[in-house]
Amino acid sequence: MESRILKQLEMLDKLGKDMRLAAEEWSSDFQTLISILMSARTRDEVTIEVAKKLFLVFPDAKSLSKAKISEIESIIRPVNFYRNKSKNIVNCSKTLVENYDSQVPKSIDELIKLPGVGRKTANVFLTEIGDSAIGVDTHVAHISKKLGWTENSDPHKIESDLKNLFPKEYWNKVNSTLVRFGKTYTSRKQKDELLEKIKGEF
Repeated sequence: MESRILKQLEMLDKLGKDMRLAAEEWSSDFQTLISILMSARTRDEVTIEVAKKLFLVFPDAKSLSKAKISEIESIIRPVNFYRNKSKNIVNCSKTLVENYDSQVPKSIDELIKLPGVGRKTANVFLTEIGDSAIGVDTHVAHISKKLGWTENSDPHKIESDLKNLFPKEYWNKVNSTLVRFGKTYTSRKQKDELLEKIKGEF
């Protein structure tokens, strides 16, 4: 079983390896977290460009905590739900400055206390800083069900199933691999045909 799912993961990785994700390659933990927060329901290529513009003006929690929400809205308008995200970004920054000495906490329990940071965002952040975690979004949920890795629809239960299925050293590869694959093949029909092929081969 373990050998089969690792081969499936490897195949998904090969098929989506050229896609850059919004969570990657930022200069600080803070920028990584805010990029992930902005990326929800937004294409990664859009989030990346918006994040670059945001961090040119407000590079850290201290500067962002002092920003007006209207200022943030004008910069991040291209991302979906930009008004709500702008409020969360400013409030998250204020919380980090006031309660965490401007540093992003490294535990799931502390992360989900931050405005705008849910379990999925927290888990994706933890994988980016090298911790063992699995963030479950729509891509992860869909692909996991198609490949028979889970029968659940609840993200928390899917996360638990995947943690039981994969060796811990692979946890922080699962989300990025599945999301890259999911974003590379935007046609649901093409995506599902590839998943059926992968399932049949391994």
